[in-house]
Amino acid sequence: MILRVQHSTAYAYANPVELAGHQLHLHPRSLPWQRVLSFDLHADPAASRITWGADHFGNAVAWLFMDEAHGALHVSTDSLVEVLPRHAPDPRATPAWEHIAGLCRQRAAAGDAAEFSFGSAKAPALAAAGSWAAPSFPPGRPVLAGLLDLMARIGREFRFQSGVTSVSTPVAQVLQLRAGVCQDFAHLMIAGLRALGLPARYVSGYIRTRPPPGQPRLRGADQSHAWVGCWLGPQWGWIDLDPTNDLIVGQEHVVLGWGRDYTDVSPVLGVLLGGGNHTLEVGVDIEPVDDAAMDQPRLVIAR
Repeated sequence: MILRVQHSTAYAYANPVELAGHQLHLHPRSLPWQRVLSFDLHADPAASRITWGADHFGNAVAWLFMDEAHGALHVSTDSLVEVLPRHAPDPRATPAWEHIAGLCRQRAAAGDAAEFSFGSAKAPALAAAGSWAAPSFPPGRPVLAGLLDLMARIGREFRFQSGVTSVSTPVAQVLQLRAGVCQDFAHLMIAGLRALGLPARYVSGYIRTRPPPGQPRLRGADQSHAWVGCWLGPQWGWIDLDPTNDLIVGQEHVVLGWGRDYTDVSPVLGVLLGGGNHTLEVGVDIEPVDDAAMDQPRLVIAR
């Protein structure tokens, strides 16, 4: 499936910004199951300098530097991304969850996955989150079976409700509210898994806005989305789970990047001189591209 992704972020400042530097995680990640066909980045006002690179986790990053006064900033991207099918293993065939936790304690045996078993600022290995997650992981249960059960419990026990949380709402408060949005559910699930010694990473991206005919519209559409990457051991590797929609991630999701929590992959993060209070508007649209559209001239990757 080929998807066109258009992302718009607009800031309006109360006072002029004299100098600014912005870090952008807006370029879709190149993966074995995800191919970036084209990408275009536009900033208004134009940046005085744009530098491209990669962060610690291998995500593509753009750094925008602006040295002229401005009262607003609009950053937009337009991407074509091909997403291929991925096949999940039989949950019963995956190792016992204790085995995965044991590999992470050895660190070397888990490789890069081990660092995702430690708590972070927004997804700490919180004891209360571990107590909440523990019933999904009785002794000897295959790890993917436990993960699917935990994900389903979020759907049953928590309600999707915007406006009751913010990017700074801690996991402990989400547990009390029993409500939130995709970011909150991802942080909650990650915190619970880490408290049990299991590795989990925060995945930032998008979800398709137009569902297939006859299927319900997925929540989290028309905005940036977040879900959870879970490690099943060296044989099976990583699998992505969307607790907001209680499903294994497939061709309707586009990955931007991953990290320990939201802070590592915030779409736009800036340091400003001036500005004062500001308003923010974000818009995202994803739609499948048919063969006829693919025959039209494509965008070029702007770096």
